[in-house]
Amino acid sequence: MLFGLARAHPDEQFLLYYRPHRFLRSFRDPLPRNTRRKILRQAPRAPIFHALNQRVEFRAQHTVATFHDLFVMTGEYSAAEFRSRFTAQARRAAERSDLIIAVSRFTASQVEDLLHVEPSRIRVIPHGTRATHPAPSSSKTDLVLTVGAIQKRKNIARLVRAFARMPQGWRLAIAGAPNGFGAAEQLRAVEESPRRADIDVLGYITNAELEALYQRARIFAFPSLDEGFGMPVLDAMARGLAVVASNRSAIPEVAGEAALLVDPENAGELEAALCRLATDEGLREDLARRGRERALDFSWEAAVERTWAVYEEFR
Repeated sequence: MLFGLARAHPDEQFLLYYRPHRFLRSFRDPLPRNTRRKILRQAPRAPIFHALNQRVEFRAQHTVATFHDLFVMTGEYSAAEFRSRFTAQARRAAERSDLIIAVSRFTASQVEDLLHVEPSRIRVIPHGTRATHPAPSSSKTDLVLTVGAIQKRKNIARLVRAFARMPQGWRLAIAGAPNGFGAAEQLRAVEESPRRADIDVLGYITNAELEALYQRARIFAFPSLDEGFGMPVLDAMARGLAVVASNRSAIPEVAGEAALLVDPENAGELEAALCRLATDEGLREDLARRGRERALDFSWEAAVERTWAVYEEFR
């Protein structure tokens, strides 16, 4: 988003603010010519300040904040101390922002209901993805892929139990940091699975390694209990995978009719969907085609353009 805005508006000047502990790390990325870096220590002097998450310590002349999700406030998906701190930050951000960007209609409704923000201050701007060339079927393997930090909210334990009933020969790859809230319980389900030898817990992996997995897998599974958007679903569809995902929170907005949507708390539904996809090549190909078409509706260029339109409201 940052670099896309700078490229799309070369005559404008952008000042990228970083918190102190992230400042040095930012030098890994070369900046466009019309941008500069600065440490965030006080109220920005720019006419428009855009906080890219729900945290606004300082107000500018005009302030925009992007809200990605509020699941911390609505479920037992984090420690009590973090939940309290997050809630306070989200409320301050809502109070201090002139306009709020929500990444989905679902998140917008939560901002309205939980933070009591009037709809006139909320703009819905979905994230995007980049079009890719799906791998040919001949290079695919019987692999189910799921992506995301291992934690209670991602519902990995139920996925593991559902995978155990899939036909022999299929494997499950779990890509994501193994230290999220409630990870121990999710990993215990892996260790206790009768199909343990067919499950790869990969931990955090590089973008190149992730791309290789997307190219190898036939099925993408994402039975998350709560998502403010659901980027992995969109990325998987763009890469031509057949997707089975949760039917709640923001995921149906992203998936549309291009995925099998199931109740994430109903292990039988998840199991049935996985087994159906494993044995029905025609359905997999149909979902892959629909997913690629669906992903075309979500581009970073469109997100950049719509974000700039929010800034224009202050002129």
